[in-house]
Parts: sequence; C-alpha cells; structure tokens
Amino acid sequence: MPQHKEESTDYWDEILSEVDMDFLPLEYIKVIVVTFHDDEVWEIDLAKQSDDQDVEQTLEAFFEEYENKIVSVDFRLNNPKLIRDVSKRTKRFLKLNR
Repeated sequence: MPQHKEESTDYWDEILSEVDMDFLPLEYIKVIVVTFHDDEVWEIDLAKQSDDQDVEQTLEAFFEEYENKIVSVDFRLNNPKLIRDVSKRTKRFLKLNR
C-alpha cells in the first residue's frame, strides 16, 4: 500500500524527534533561530551561505560573543535533504550487508 506524503512526514518527524543530535552537519540545517533575553529573535539563514568552513567559524564566534545573552537556539532542519540522505544510506547499508 503506497504511503501518503502526510503519513511519510509524520513517520520521519517521529524518527527525527527520537534522535539525539550531539553533532549536526551544517548541510542539514536550514535556519538557526536565536532568542535573546530581551525577547529579540534573530534568524540565521544557512541556506544562503556558501562556504561551510566560514559559516562554522562565524557561528562559533557568534555563539561565543552572545552566549550570556541567548535564551534559546532552535535549529530548523532541511528535512527533505536529511530524509533523502538517510534513506539512501540505509538502502546502501542494507544492500551491502546482506
């Protein structure tokens, strides 16, 4: 029976909510939403960035500079890319380990 898009999204949302992400590659982050103590919210759009190395260094400097002023950081993932890559790697893993 074919899965509907909504069912598939619900399935992946459930899986992703269970994953402990100690390390998250920048390629899977679409937007970082930073909330400060004064209720100001900044959205950092990583989709517009080109060089991961520069982005990583810039983010590290940003979080170091503002760490005492930040209340929360929310990562918005590029779910379609994440789902596609995990599915592809899972299929490859299963194929190679028969």
